[in-house]
Amino acid sequence: MSGKLQFLDTNILVYAYSEDDPQKREVARSLISSGEVMIGTQVLQEFANIAHKKLKVNWEEIQATIEELSSKIPLWINSDETIKKACQIAAKYGYSFYDSLIISAALESQSAVLFSEDMHGGQTIENQLEIVNPFKG
Repeated sequence: MSGKLQFLDTNILVYAYSEDDPQKREVARSLISSGEVMIGTQVLQEFANIAHKKLKVNWEEIQATIEELSSKIPLWINSDETIKKACQIAAKYGYSFYDSLIISAALESQSAVLFSEDMHGGQTIENQLEIVNPFKG
């Protein structure tokens, strides 16, 4: 990989544990196991919700998955500063508040890349963070 810290959006975790798209699952799992990634508290929260509602995973399995992810990937804990910065990002770049919160956490963690399928791939935020869609190309 690149040697630079990379932040993962929720959709990367969802694909890693979904059976719907084997190619995306493989890419997502490769990112998770790269050792150069970080996730935020919001990403884990969203993953738990989606895993239960859309993937129909029971809460015990979700807890075990969160424990597994937390043991492999450093966790960025959002603060009031993260939230305030998210408001600035939403105003400046036009992202939703929740996408802006993930972007804010990625910036605060000094990540160079944010892997996301849902955001504007190729965009650079605050001259620091490049958004990359790992499933394109």
